[in-house]
Amino acid sequence: GALIVADNKLVAASAILPLTDNTELPKQLGLRHRSAVGITEHSDAVAVVISEETGQISYASRGKIRVNISLEELERLLNKDLV
Repeated sequence: GALIVADNKLVAASAILPLTDNTELPKQLGLRHRSAVGITEHSDAVAVVISEETGQISYASRGKIRVNISLEELERLLNKDLV
């Protein structure tokens, strides 16, 4: 499940997020990535996904996802979307 942070506080753990219906996402993206896109389609949330297997970072916002981004890119995107 997902961790939900609001106003700099952890407000939920093990949350179940809505899946996207977007059939154009690459098939290699799994349930966490599809949930990350889904929550950003239904709210003003942003989502960060860290791969258990590879440590790769993905970032979802406004129904779109960027995969395999650097820590610097994550910081830039978070600052752009949240500050």
